[in-house]
Amino acid sequence: MNPGTAVIVNLLGGVALLLWGVRMVRTGVMRAYGDRLKNFIEHRVGNRLSAFTAGGIATAILGSGTAMTLIVAGLAAAGAINTSLGLAVLLGADVGSAIVSAVFASGTSWALWASPMLIFAGYVIHSWSAELRPHNMGRILIGLGLMLLSLTLIKQASVPLSTATLFHQVLAAVGREPFLAFIIGAVLTWMFHSSLAVILLIASFLASGSLGVEGALAFILGINLGGGLPAVSATLAQPPVARRLPLANLICRGVVAILALAFIARIAPVVQQLPFGPVETAVTFHAAFNLAVGLLFLPLTGLMAKLMERILPEAPGDRDSLARPRYLDPKAAKTPAVALANVLLETVRMTELLERMFDTALDALRSGSTEKLKQLRPMDERLNTYQTQLQAYLGDLAQEQLSPEESRRALELTLYISNLEHAGDVIQLNLADRIEAKTREQISFTPDEVASLDNLCTIIHDNLRLASGVLSSGDVEGARRLISQKDAFRELQNEVLDKHFQIGARGKGEALRRSALYVDMIRDLNRLNSLVVSAGYPIADAAGLLRGSRLRQDNP
Repeated sequence: MNPGTAVIVNLLGGVALLLWGVRMVRTGVMRAYGDRLKNFIEHRVGNRLSAFTAGGIATAILGSGTAMTLIVAGLAAAGAINTSLGLAVLLGADVGSAIVSAVFASGTSWALWASPMLIFAGYVIHSWSAELRPHNMGRILIGLGLMLLSLTLIKQASVPLSTATLFHQVLAAVGREPFLAFIIGAVLTWMFHSSLAVILLIASFLASGSLGVEGALAFILGINLGGGLPAVSATLAQPPVARRLPLANLICRGVVAILALAFIARIAPVVQQLPFGPVETAVTFHAAFNLAVGLLFLPLTGLMAKLMERILPEAPGDRDSLARPRYLDPKAAKTPAVALANVLLETVRMTELLERMFDTALDALRSGSTEKLKQLRPMDERLNTYQTQLQAYLGDLAQEQLSPEESRRALELTLYISNLEHAGDVIQLNLADRIEAKTREQISFTPDEVASLDNLCTIIHDNLRLASGVLSSGDVEGARRLISQKDAFRELQNEVLDKHFQIGARGKGEALRRSALYVDMIRDLNRLNSLVVSAGYPIADAAGLLRGSRLRQDNP
């Protein structure tokens, strides 16, 4: 292999190792702390400044601005955050990502000894513990170690370039053409899906003397434009409300980058006067650029939100009436009866959303399409948003003077809202896994088994609709009928399982796997039905129709 080819191969290998390390860190953080990150974002978005700060902190932990953009876009699609505050989060995320890039780009001096220690410690923790968070903490440490190791490889691979006259001439020529450097930086960032990787590549050229600071600035402006493109392309198939945030962030970064490119001849002399080395000067410019974008557009997030609504409007047919709670009027808290009526309306709508989830899962089961299962997670996140906002609303209502009847009603609604959210988890975490396993392993149920599942699902469908009516009316007879459906479901379930074990559970291997999957699905349906019919218990209990215990009392 000639020296030129070796340099290219080593550079590609170093960049690939860096991208893999970034992916390991991102995967480990999301698996171990993804829910906490989402909660952190949701609970720190009271105003634009707190949202900006939360975005920066969360992205510094996650290590990926693109991943944070996709998380916030998902929250927007679930109705948990509006476009204005979501954009503030992303502006902060850009600053956090730039700070991470600066730390890694200027850390090559300690990367040589830190990377093997991190990889070894990560391997020990990852292998030693099977618990979720320690296991993924090991993954994070390995990823960090690989990222630092890749810095060393990239630096070593670029050493021969310092004596390559032709390479110096080509890179210098590109550096003297700001527009060309800008385009190359944007395209490379889009291809790598990582601004960190391209920043470190530019830093290696600066460290080896192959590229001057003046030429690097145009590259960095292009990197900032290209850094917003992966999230835009990744959300193309999502609804308009989710696509607005990545596009708004791209426009903010792109406008400032293009304006800075137009005045690059005046900016470069000022930047070159900074009392830093070439690498430190470049990464400082990168961080300062993102901070300037944030400070410029943070007061304008409301206007940007309105602009995005005009650019990406929701078509009348695309509007989802269940996208987010609509009737939680804060002013109604002064009138508890009205506030409880609002909560009741939203609880019924939450039941409709759960029914939509259930229908989607059943469509996936009948069609064998795992693509439909991907729709369940956004719906479950939407259910979580309903629960969070409804319980917060009820918490505020509890601060008012409530009558005993109003307090009892608020508690009943709180418990049922929690049950609906739990039912969504059963569908998304349990039933969806069984359906995916059935499709992946190409397992087919017998016609009798399919008919039995359909009968059980029909009962759940009927109960979902009945629960909404009982919850709204408080009808005692309806509550009695709803609760009796639990016994009817149990009787049918026992009949189905008895028949299954007598006829369909014979054999070995594939037959036993099919039987286990079938029984697990019935168990999930039973849990789901129990959570739905719980709407009738408070009404029946208030009417004195429930026994204190189902246990038989032995005669003394």
